[in-house]
Amino acid sequence: MKLAIRTLEAHKALDLVVLKVKELCSFADYFLICSGTSRRHVLALAQHLEEGLSRAGLKPLGREGLQEGLWVLLDYNGAVIHLFSQTLREFYHLEGLWAEAPRVALEKGRLRTPRRPASARTLSESP
Repeated sequence: MKLAIRTLEAHKALDLVVLKVKELCSFADYFLICSGTSRRHVLALAQHLEEGLSRAGLKPLGREGLQEGLWVLLDYNGAVIHLFSQTLREFYHLEGLWAEAPRVALEKGRLRTPRRPASARTLSESP
């Protein structure tokens, strides 16, 4: 996940958010959510992620949205990466749908202890 975060930051992904969803769903531990400035930027982010993670020996289990480039989803088993156009990100508002999931604080590619929303249960596990 750290490599994905560094890659997204290096290629100027906007408003990167990491949600720890492990306690809330059975299909992922984390959601990485970010925006691109255009369709081309979203597709470039997806391409850079796939190339970088592939060099590290990681292949996505699933890929969706590469034709349209407005919402690309890359499923890396424990981490599901959502790359949005700004308009679709606002429309679907995944951060709101998963409001109970703790946000993982980021410091330039580094993870810190998750912050809990006021409504969330206490989670002792850190990434």
